[in-house]
Amino acid sequence: MNVADFDFPLPDELIAQDPPAERGGSRLLAMHRATGRVSHHQFSDLPSLLRAGDLLVVNDTRVFPARLIGNRLPGGGAAECFLIRPADLPDTWIALVHPGQRLREGSRMVFTSGGHRLNAEVLGRHFHGRRTVRLWTDDGSPVRETIDAIGHIPLPPYIKRADVPADRDRYQTVYARARGSIAAPTAGLHFTPEILEALTARGVERAAVTLHVGYGTFQPVRVERVEDHRVESEHYEVPPETADAVNRARREGRRAIAVGTTTTRTLESLAANDRGDVLPGSGDTSLFIHPAFQFKVVSGLITNFHLPKSSLLMLVAAFAGTNHLLDAYREAVAQRYRFYSYGDAMLVV
Repeated sequence: MNVADFDFPLPDELIAQDPPAERGGSRLLAMHRATGRVSHHQFSDLPSLLRAGDLLVVNDTRVFPARLIGNRLPGGGAAECFLIRPADLPDTWIALVHPGQRLREGSRMVFTSGGHRLNAEVLGRHFHGRRTVRLWTDDGSPVRETIDAIGHIPLPPYIKRADVPADRDRYQTVYARARGSIAAPTAGLHFTPEILEALTARGVERAAVTLHVGYGTFQPVRVERVEDHRVESEHYEVPPETADAVNRARREGRRAIAVGTTTTRTLESLAANDRGDVLPGSGDTSLFIHPAFQFKVVSGLITNFHLPKSSLLMLVAAFAGTNHLLDAYREAVAQRYRFYSYGDAMLVV
């Protein structure tokens, strides 16, 4: 299967640079995967598009401000440190740093804002420009709290602007709970408390998993054959009550609708017992879902519109059917839907 088969033309002006004026104000393209038929709605119409008894599964991870902007020591030149994931030792991280060619082992940086000061030292160099970085504060205050105070929200690279204070709220779901992601599970950004209440009133059940979204969400597919691509592992946790809700829905013939590709990968990564019931637990998943994948748990999907030739687009194509999906994307472009993280949404059932 060729990666080029997942390309499509997308005008730059359709790449959303800001969230809609009001959370929940996005458009929603609904697609029936059996026929490819599409219809156009507002996201607030979602309760009327789902059935009583549907199980909606969300990812309750919380984005933290993982971009640190400061200066090199000595000299004072500009420096940036993008925290990707914790390393083995306390307060050490795997990070991307800039300017990478000048930040070798032993190099130091400092990040200050609002009376907070955070120090960093490069301990090691790795492939793809990554570094192991140690962080500490002068006064012994917790590093995590200092990161939260001075860090910047890590907006995706296709958003061509600096982050602003409002992004701390809008690049976060209303049900975010477990801190640990460097990118939002963006399908969940559309939900408001009012929409969630309307879903409950409709008889739609809700459960949560946690998958901490890592740098792999930005990772381009650099191979020519789809099957040669590898996805970076991400940590997930699925509590017993969520596994029980999924198993009840499956036994009763109700739909399990995943909110986002991260939720989909989590649910489809779960081990099962001899009866086929999924098991709760935690671990790391590097599951790469692409066409020909056989879905065992997910029977509906809410997602945003994804980049051409991306692993996320391939996941949705595996669920919706490649031809149906690309036809729907062409319709979305023609109807001027907004694409990517702050863009509009799609429901596939």
